[in-house]
Formats: sequence, C-alpha cells, structure tokens
Amino acid sequence: MYNSKITGLGYYVPDNIVTNNDLKEFMETSDEWIQERTGIKERRWIDPKSGDTTAVMGAKAARIAIERSGLTKDDIDFIVFATLSPDMYFPGGGVQVQDMLDMPTIGALDVRNQCSGFIYAMSVADQFIKTGMYKNILVIGAENHSGGLERSTRGRGVTVIFGDGAGAAVLSRSEEKGKGILSTHLHSEGKHAKELVLEGPSTQRWVPEILEANNPDDVSYFPYMNGQFVFKHAVTRFSEAIVEGLEANNLEKEDIDMLIPHQANLRIAQFIQKKFRLSDDKVYNNIMNYGNTTAASVIIALTEAWEKGKIKDNDLVVLAAFGSGFTWGSVVIRW
Repeated sequence: MYNSKITGLGYYVPDNIVTNNDLKEFMETSDEWIQERTGIKERRWIDPKSGDTTAVMGAKAARIAIERSGLTKDDIDFIVFATLSPDMYFPGGGVQVQDMLDMPTIGALDVRNQCSGFIYAMSVADQFIKTGMYKNILVIGAENHSGGLERSTRGRGVTVIFGDGAGAAVLSRSEEKGKGILSTHLHSEGKHAKELVLEGPSTQRWVPEILEANNPDDVSYFPYMNGQFVFKHAVTRFSEAIVEGLEANNLEKEDIDMLIPHQANLRIAQFIQKKFRLSDDKVYNNIMNYGNTTAASVIIALTEAWEKGKIKDNDLVVLAAFGSGFTWGSVVIRW
C-alpha cells in the first residue's frame, strides 16, 4: 500500500472582520462576555456584496493549495469537499469547485460531518490514495455560517461563536515509509444528535409545509446547541481520539510536536492542552481571530501553523475534532 502525504496547503477568509463589539449592534452581549466563554475576539463574515460563497471560498483556498503543491489543476484526480453550509441543498460544493477550477471530469464527493468534517474528508482521501485508486486528491473544508445565523439576543449563544472561511489541502501518493498520514480514527454517537443541530429544512418539514406555515417564530432553521452538554462530551471525546491515534502508532503524548484541535471553543483546547501537558508551542489555536469555522477550522489552523514555521520536517502532527452528530476523530501525521 502507498502512503498519503500533504503536499500543498491553503486557506481563505473573507475580508469583513466582525468584532465582539460589532455584535452589540443587534444583540445584548459584550466583548468580555464572549471572550470569557469562548476565547473569541473577532470572526470573519461574508460581505454579501463580495461574491463569496462556501464553494467560492473553497475554490480560492484550493487554488493556493494546488499552487503550493507544485501541481496543476489537471493533476488532481478527485475532490473531497466538507461543509455543513453548501451553497445549494443539492448538488454539493465539490462539483462547483470542479467547475470553478475548470478541472477535468474527475469525481467529487461531499462530506457532511460538521465540525469533524475535515477529519472525515482526510480519512476518505487517505484510503483512496493508500489503495492506489488516486494519486492526488484535493480536500476542502469551507463554511458560510453568517448567512444562517440568528442575529438577535435570542440567538446569541450560537451566533457569537461562528465564522466564515475555507481551507484546502492536496494529498498526494508517496512511497516514503513512515511519513505522511500514519493513521485516521473516526467515531459517532447519534443518540446525542439533537444536542447540536439544525433541524430545518428537512423532509420532516419540507417545502410545502415551510411555505404554508411561514412562521417567524419557527427557530428550527437556526442552529441550536446545548453548550454545557457539548462541552462535557467534547473534552472527553477529544482526549479519546488523540490517545487512540497515539496508541495505534506506538507513540506517547510527549511525541506530539503540534496538536491542531478543531477551533470550537478556546476553553476546550486549553483543557486538552493541560490534560496532555503540552506546552504553548505545541498547540495551535486561532479561534480568537476567526471564531468556529466548523469544517474549515482544522485546515485553516493547520495552514496558518505551517505558514508560520511552527511545523517542521519530521514533526508529529495530530489533528483532532469533535462536533454535531456527535461525530469525532483524529488524524496522525508524520510531516
């Protein structure tokens, strides 16, 4: 079997910066309240006039990743696109990127695993490469949260958290042993699905019912999160996924050179850092600048860490995420 190795990274975030103080224009909140609970100072929200969408941002990040990989768009064999906020209910963002980048008629697969979406997408791509089916795969995580958030005091518990953005990685076939993706680990626990959920639109409340009801008090079209419940499970599952990845490769927590956690809440990341006794230079967080960009968060953070020289050749890099579903997982990489 082959190994899969990251050969290119890129990310894109909208120019429009929304600070915590900006949110006070349409909800009762404060910079202190938000930072204390989440660690977030600002986030990027798409300016409707900019032309950015989930797929457009994904394509922008992809162009950077492909250029950095030393490949061309015609060298890409397959696309895996992770998002919970596609431009259209169907089709998904993968085929849009294939068109936007003027690629050959390669396959495109969409992954709907929310905060752990990029971890799942990387695992899928890794399997395709290891079995020899594809040589170069474009993996994208992109989100447009701002268009679907409830901008009021009623929705502040969720709205203050989320931001827009996209990241992309090119995963390529390698025959170098012991380098690249060492293992991936995926889990789910559907019994907690409604603790972090967006229920509508769905086939339980489909288009005719939506049009007939036209109910302004129907909150099923806005995200709901049981914050304390999610936090409690997140810190447990994050830890389990990291330990599982280390044990699968006969490694110890001391071997970790860089942990890139999903940027859900700075307090979760700090809890995990303390539990694993990792120094500040071994954990990368950027939620304070971008908020939670869901499927885009891990790849944006990974790209930033790499750009800043925090990831070096032969480093052990661990990616981990937990989110709606509940779903969670990890990816262990020897850089």
